[in-house]
Amino acid sequence: MSQCASVIDRALDLPPPYSLVVLREAGDAFAHACAIAGEQGAGAMVWVRRFDVAEFAVVLEPEEAFAHSRLAIYAGMSALADALTALAPPSRPVTFDWPDAIRVDGVLVGGGRLGWPEGTRDDETPAWLVFSAMIRTAVVDTHEPGLRPLLGALDELGFESADSGEIIASFSRHLMTAFDEWSDAGFAPLARRWLDRVSPSGQNVRIADNGDLLLSGFERQSLAEALASPTWFDPATGMPWL
Repeated sequence: MSQCASVIDRALDLPPPYSLVVLREAGDAFAHACAIAGEQGAGAMVWVRRFDVAEFAVVLEPEEAFAHSRLAIYAGMSALADALTALAPPSRPVTFDWPDAIRVDGVLVGGGRLGWPEGTRDDETPAWLVFSAMIRTAVVDTHEPGLRPLLGALDELGFESADSGEIIASFSRHLMTAFDEWSDAGFAPLARRWLDRVSPSGQNVRIADNGDLLLSGFERQSLAEALASPTWFDPATGMPWL
């Protein structure tokens, strides 16, 4: 069930053309955004009010075939990284694991995912897309850092402000900038900026026109296949590592 409150709306401070939908703590931003995408349209921002995780999803309305419009995952991830970088300590670099996981100083803090109408073909323009993200902002169990050294939260990585509303508001503005850049200059500049954050560094990597990852010019990893199984999800449970 969603809940709307003017105080919450003002606290999130979303620019036009976003419209806010707020879910209670047990909500699922990704599933809810996919369910309402056809009715709400572009700019609907679903926010789950959790204190330990920034969980949100935004509805997009692509204008190109799915084979090209799914490159929106790169725009969403870049916007997410830019939002975190603005809040991160200078000594904490924000990097990616291709195509959808995000790290701060090598520590996995969350990731993004892309949703689309079931059965959409590569040559079809999807009626909608949903970019969703989860970023762990606080550690609930104080014993977790030692038990799970490669997983972490923003508060234990030195973020002075790990407020979900601030992260989402910043993301929303960076996402608009990313799409404007894509529209004005094509995908290449966005791809270069994404690759600047790719982890591990030092590899000869490129992004193909269809979004696939090219490693050292020989190995190709399919974006379409990767989006079907988010890398930051536990394959045994189908749930996020967070």
